[in-house]
Amino acid sequence: MHPATNTGAGRAAAPTTTHAAVDLGASSGRVVLGRVGPDTLEFYEAARFSNGVVPMPDGLHWNLAGLYEQALAGLGVAVRETEGELASVAIDSWAVDYGLLTGTDPHRMQLLGTPFHYRDERTAAGVEKVHGRVSFAELYRRNGLQFLPFNTLYQLAQEGLAPHADRLLLVPDLLGYWLTGEQLTEVTNASTTGLLDVHTKEWDTDLMSTLGLSSRIFAPVAAPGTTLGPIRAELKPLLGGCQLPVTLVGSHDTASAIVGTPLSTPDAAYISCGTWGLVGLELDTPVVSDASRAANFTNEGGVDGRTRFLTNVMGTWLLSETLRTWERQEGKSQDLVGLLDAASEVNPAAVVVFDVQDERFVAPGDMPARIGQLCAEQDSPIPAGKAELVRSIVESIAYQFAAALRTAGELADRRVDVVHMVGGGSLNALLCQATADRSGYPVVAGPVEATAIGNLLVQARTAGTLSGSLEDLRELIIRTYSPITYRPQS
Repeated sequence: MHPATNTGAGRAAAPTTTHAAVDLGASSGRVVLGRVGPDTLEFYEAARFSNGVVPMPDGLHWNLAGLYEQALAGLGVAVRETEGELASVAIDSWAVDYGLLTGTDPHRMQLLGTPFHYRDERTAAGVEKVHGRVSFAELYRRNGLQFLPFNTLYQLAQEGLAPHADRLLLVPDLLGYWLTGEQLTEVTNASTTGLLDVHTKEWDTDLMSTLGLSSRIFAPVAAPGTTLGPIRAELKPLLGGCQLPVTLVGSHDTASAIVGTPLSTPDAAYISCGTWGLVGLELDTPVVSDASRAANFTNEGGVDGRTRFLTNVMGTWLLSETLRTWERQEGKSQDLVGLLDAASEVNPAAVVVFDVQDERFVAPGDMPARIGQLCAEQDSPIPAGKAELVRSIVESIAYQFAAALRTAGELADRRVDVVHMVGGGSLNALLCQATADRSGYPVVAGPVEATAIGNLLVQARTAGTLSGSLEDLRELIIRTYSPITYRPQS
């Protein structure tokens, strides 16, 4: 196995186990193999496959059947490369999206339709329907979630197939069902639906009834560390006859990412930066004050009963969609590294800071034109060239990150002293430095693979290879990973 981190030097050899993390993102999925022990954390990518929006006549969808097929093929690679020595597999993915199933045999249910993509425009009318029955203030008191127009409860308000469904499973739970034939809803992802009680961590059946939803279609809630079940017998030939158990981890990818974030102080904040920037703190209890509701902060479930107190900030989606626009217009690929280097040399006077949270940036499309339109509306100069636009995007994201960090500390009564940035955004040195400069906090970048690491660590703890609290698991990361620190400059 090719190590992505170092093993503990000078320590006596300790037992290790090997696990596979199926990590599904909005643009790609992969299978990561990891060997984990009390002094060992090694991992590498065994398979990668594409994922993304499928535009259909009725809107934007996911090809979940194709994603499952690719994940299964990736697991086949993992089994072969480990010669059948895998101890377990676990799945994490993005939140809020779901598949609907029908059938009387719980082990052989059929998928109803093609699951919608959270960026589909149908949810706008769903927001009006839900808030017509329950005010946002009441929703926040019950579920603790910030307002996001694509949360599951808003999607369900526009879901024509819901009355015909016998089961609803969120994306990682649906793939887990296809692998095992067993149905559970992992709690960290369930907490993003808007239908889970923020205090009890159980389904809010009264809220479901008020919204006209049948509680019977929701599978029981289970915690990370639960064994979902073994791979179905029919799949064994595809996996070399391996009797592979499927473990529940923090199946919302951000929940796994926070497990994999080596928070260095009790008051450390985090930014899990990818398509979205999830900015916040890890708390023992939720914060559901009027002030946190007004600031649009959310209380999502974390592993071991922790609360992920955070807010969503538009992340590298703005940058990647800008590059895709240029590629479509010019018919050639764009050099992101070169553009970031050029952007770092841009005169600060040419930087335009704009509101990255503007709703026009949520859907795919021509980002440079949309940014120009917003700049014109706020009587700001329109960035003159590619480097100026890239620098303005980065600085605008960093500006919003800094504002969210300050607000998180105020709302939770925490004196933030350091920020840990993980995920793909931690590779963007310009963004890390801009975040340090604008927030006034040192930014510790990495690991990039925090989500896969968090997934693997919870699997290893479930297998008995590791033990202890989240802090104990993170100590292994601290011992085996060397981060980069960006300190505030003028």
